[in-house]
Amino acid sequence: MEIAVGYVFAYLVRKARRIAGSADAEVDRVLDSGIERLHGLVGAKLGPDPALRVAQEEAASTGELSERTQRRLVDALEEASERDAGFAQSLEQAVAAVQGAGPVDIARYTGAANASDGGRASTGVVRPGGAGGGSATAENTGDATAAGPGSSASTGIDYS
Repeated sequence: MEIAVGYVFAYLVRKARRIAGSADAEVDRVLDSGIERLHGLVGAKLGPDPALRVAQEEAASTGELSERTQRRLVDALEEASERDAGFAQSLEQAVAAVQGAGPVDIARYTGAANASDGGRASTGVVRPGGAGGGSATAENTGDATAAGPGSSASTGIDYS
């Protein structure tokens, strides 16, 4: 359920940013169809649930889902799934479809990475071997400093 809530909130944030004119084109391309389907499914089932309304407000105002709102959405989805096996199956399929589109990596406020004397330091998302067909967004990442031969440092997203 936490994954479904995360995707629904990503849709809400993306929608709020699109309205504000700052949507990320790569995230939009990868996620549009799957997340819109997932959001539609959840929105139709939860309807006017206050947790969904609060999540929409948080997406528009801060872009961050509060822990409390996440818990409330998870509880609402778990209850709906327990009461409606068809919804539970549709929700599982919708989440799997979004995950099948490839990973979506987001790194925000990662802090600093410092490496020296041949060391390696990374903050944020580190996935050796490449993106694997997904998308990535980095926002407000920290400074990276590498000192000395063979040292490397990165903040944000590192697919090397």
